[in-house]
Amino acid sequence: MRDPAPLALPEVVARLRAVGCVFAEEEAALLIAAATPDGLAAMVDRRAAGEPLEYVIGWAEFCGLRVAVEPGVFVPRHRTEFLASQAAAHAHPGAVVVDLCCGSGAVGAAVVAALPSVELHATEIDATAARCARRNLVTVGGRVHAGDLYDPLPAGLRGRVDVLVANVPYVPTDEIPLLPREARLYEPRQALDGGPDGLDVLRRVAAEAPAWLAPGGHLLVETSAVQARRAAEILTASGLLAEVNSLDEIDATVVIGTKPARRTGRVG
Repeated sequence: MRDPAPLALPEVVARLRAVGCVFAEEEAALLIAAATPDGLAAMVDRRAAGEPLEYVIGWAEFCGLRVAVEPGVFVPRHRTEFLASQAAAHAHPGAVVVDLCCGSGAVGAAVVAALPSVELHATEIDATAARCARRNLVTVGGRVHAGDLYDPLPAGLRGRVDVLVANVPYVPTDEIPLLPREARLYEPRQALDGGPDGLDVLRRVAAEAPAWLAPGGHLLVETSAVQARRAAEILTASGLLAEVNSLDEIDATVVIGTKPARRTGRVG
């Protein structure tokens, strides 16, 4: 008995359209490009069942990069490209950059792509995500430390970090059921749930940031627009000078806290 012929593009598009994929043509082309002839049908089945496309093909496009992702790892969002670009804009050649809650390492990878000479460190508490981040960052000179927020960072970085970037979970707990099905069913809850007001992890990041930042260094965090004012207040309460930047075209909001530079003056 002859093996069935491999799926053709029109068949894949029709299958994806039937289950409600809005960008069926684009997704079909990506699936075909990523699959072996024998593996395409299984990949289409996974996508048709609702699994995120990025898990199926093994990568996500972020800031023009192909970032490796795998099941169980938070998929980088296009809105977070604004966080990455802001982090790169506040860095400089040779800067010490730390990416907290790094997930796949997408933000750190984008910063290194913009400024290859930075010293990049990243932390991630989830073992699967940390493994994925190493795939993306080790080849560009980044170092990934497994653990919770600042805990695994080398002590020698304290007071030396020029840019501290954190895409913390910021969805309020009660709003988790309102997320798209792909996120609710497939992505790790700890990468989404920010507590009652969505700002629990941000508070922890802000509380310790001044001890790790160099004078004049910056903390950058992504939030929603409705959380931005409260997030800025949290950064201010930790001793940072806060501002809010946004990019409405992609619904992106970044709150930036700057550690005051040391004052210099005459003695006597």
